[in-house]
Amino acid sequence: MNPWHVDAEEFPTDGYASDQLEFLLNYAVLAPSNHNAQPWLFRIGVTEVAVYADRRRALRFIDPQDRELTISCGAVVFNLCVAAEYFGHLYQVELLPNPSDPNLMARFHLGLKSDTGAEDVVLFHAIHRRRTNRQPFLPDPVPPDLLTRLQNAAASEGAWLAPLIGEDQRLAVADLVAQADRVQWSDPRFRRELALWVRAKPGSADGIPVQGYGVQDWLSFAGPAIIRTFDRGGGMAARDRELATHTPTFVILGTDAEEPRAWLQAGQALQHVLLSARSENVWASFLNQPVEVPELRPRLAELAGRMGFPQVLLRLGYGPEVPPAPRRNPREMLIIQRHHGHA
Repeated sequence: MNPWHVDAEEFPTDGYASDQLEFLLNYAVLAPSNHNAQPWLFRIGVTEVAVYADRRRALRFIDPQDRELTISCGAVVFNLCVAAEYFGHLYQVELLPNPSDPNLMARFHLGLKSDTGAEDVVLFHAIHRRRTNRQPFLPDPVPPDLLTRLQNAAASEGAWLAPLIGEDQRLAVADLVAQADRVQWSDPRFRRELALWVRAKPGSADGIPVQGYGVQDWLSFAGPAIIRTFDRGGGMAARDRELATHTPTFVILGTDAEEPRAWLQAGQALQHVLLSARSENVWASFLNQPVEVPELRPRLAELAGRMGFPQVLLRLGYGPEVPPAPRRNPREMLIIQRHHGHA
């Protein structure tokens, strides 16, 4: 089953809780992840699903601490919460419930039936509408009242969101992104890692379509080899600088702490922000390179104007529709066979 095409009408309302949890995974896996690596696994029990980090899909060079991997798992958890609420269920979430198992990111317990609120419906329908949109945006800025809502959404999950809307801030972000591009692309380890996740042919269930990195269609078959072999940092820096310079609104999502629990909370906050924005027809994409380059990350904190740790740099705006990134079948992510049980 393609999770992008799942029909909510097929939710097993009268089925076992384990069947319902398996259905909810179709929404969980639509969370974003760097390089579309989808670095998560699930174990379904009688009334709970355990969310695990799949470190086989970790990005060892750009994410050596698995910070972004953990953020992605937090976004998965938030989607589970939204979907459970939409289908009228209470739930409980335990983050990092077992200190002896650092791969266990969260336990999600499906509870009794409950009422579905208006916000639950809005966020749920945004799950299928969310995309990472790398296209240029229109010059129209995100309205201030929506930015306030996005800040409140991040705060409700234990993170903070700092809008960057002035011309000077936008140009400073563009400069940081361009610097980070040049630093990353100059390192063969970065290029090798990226090439592993670039998909030259359509039909892949993970990774990044080669066209997303500016390789001409007639060279698509050789795209990963080109990326692996040549330092295209100058070209990428120029492209991203242009994109950033004409982005109407940037936001920095950050946390007060720098440890796995804070990263999971950042992931929940990220997805809350993304879904809230999309529900108002605002697109988002990531320009997270300055966060990934250690010497540039503190400069993002300075731009945010607050103490703490920047986790994600987002560009927000209005633009054209884009197709969704591919997804694996959630059943391929189950680490043991689920079992039935009454709940």
